[in-house]
Amino acid sequence: MPHPPHPINDTHNPDLQTWVESANDPGTDFPIQNLPLCCRVVEDDFGDETEQFAAPCVRIGDSLLDLGQLAISDAVDDDDPDWEELLATDVFETTNRLWSRLRPKVQALLLKDNGRLRDLNTRDEILVPVEEQTLIVPAQVADYTDFYASVVHATNVGSMFRPDNPLLPNYKHIPIAYHGRASTVVPSGLPVRRPVGQTAPTEDGGSPGFGPCKLLDYELEVGFVLGKGNEHGEHISIAEAEDHILGLCLVNDWSARDLQKWEYQPLGPFLAKSFATTVSPYLVTLEALAPFRAPAYTRPAGDPAPLPYLSDDHNQKHGGLDLTLEVWLASAQMREQGMDPVRLSKGSFNDMYWTIAQMLTHHSSNGCLMQPGDLLASGTVSGTARDARGSLLELTWDGDPWAEPPVIVPGTQRTPITLPTGEERKFLADGDEVILKGYCEREGYRRIGFGECRGIIEPARTV
Repeated sequence: MPHPPHPINDTHNPDLQTWVESANDPGTDFPIQNLPLCCRVVEDDFGDETEQFAAPCVRIGDSLLDLGQLAISDAVDDDDPDWEELLATDVFETTNRLWSRLRPKVQALLLKDNGRLRDLNTRDEILVPVEEQTLIVPAQVADYTDFYASVVHATNVGSMFRPDNPLLPNYKHIPIAYHGRASTVVPSGLPVRRPVGQTAPTEDGGSPGFGPCKLLDYELEVGFVLGKGNEHGEHISIAEAEDHILGLCLVNDWSARDLQKWEYQPLGPFLAKSFATTVSPYLVTLEALAPFRAPAYTRPAGDPAPLPYLSDDHNQKHGGLDLTLEVWLASAQMREQGMDPVRLSKGSFNDMYWTIAQMLTHHSSNGCLMQPGDLLASGTVSGTARDARGSLLELTWDGDPWAEPPVIVPGTQRTPITLPTGEERKFLADGDEVILKGYCEREGYRRIGFGECRGIIEPARTV
């Protein structure tokens, strides 16, 4: 039986206050109404050796609440089976129903007038300052799949290189994706080395080149991590899909455009994508996002309806998400001069043609084994306005297939972005730092943020 949708309830009350004062700031990404899951690195001494392990936490204001330490503290009921289950099970490898039960209990311990945790002698072992912690990818990523779910992005890119046929016939019938490389999914803040590889010959009949990527790009994406899988050979229905999703995060699927142009036919992305994918450290749960759900993308007249296995009434009414997404950039020169990052784009996840439930349902429809910790990403999130494009490939391109009438220009006709230092960018330079941000806002509810997803480009290795 499918589970009911995540309801709006008392945990979303905007008037809730906490004794963690930083979480009461109206501008914080992490109020008491959010409580995203994350992992910090903890060291333990075993005789002469020190071992590191990942400790599951939630973010509250400027602090991390260690769930394992909380579960063995006097702040919780020893006879509560949910805390026993937490200690026995990795919270990142279980159905989100466990976190659904724990969320209100954790929130209650953090409420302003509740001293049960606040007044504990061991509180400082449970609630720790985030700036003193090392955060890692918020799950052990088993597999990584990247979709192509923005019809705007797909149309923009198709118009650059196939102006007479920008969208291939299957696009509006099937969520398109490729299988990425889980081994190179990296945490926010880890530097990204410019890749090297083959590029297309500069003249007909010539040999391809080999060297550092010259057209390095970012891709603004939203990812979601599974907390529950399926049996091999079974599929996950559209009605059950969201019950398998533990939470959402920000994803930067770095792309080497010159390598990609040479290698992508006939089998799609390969080395142009597999060198690094950066993930933000927080999984914002569907419970926290309940007030910001929206209808699925409204398909224009003439577009085909999704096939029955990709559609139901709940997904049509609530499958979307009103999530604002931004890309910021700071060059090395900007940082040296003490300049703040500059915003390159601002878009909305509501512009996605396919919902997260449709992506997961289609992925499993052939019986593919989905596992806890699997990361699925949306593909580049782009809007029809130029300043809502989610990659430099689109942002600097002078065409506009969404204008009236459409403006289609060769894919190489570009206007660079000018930074406050006077530097220009068509693609990323060494030393550039890309920062992705995401947040949900709605009148009558607290702002729910996703934190940041950061990466600085390092020079390529010597060829």
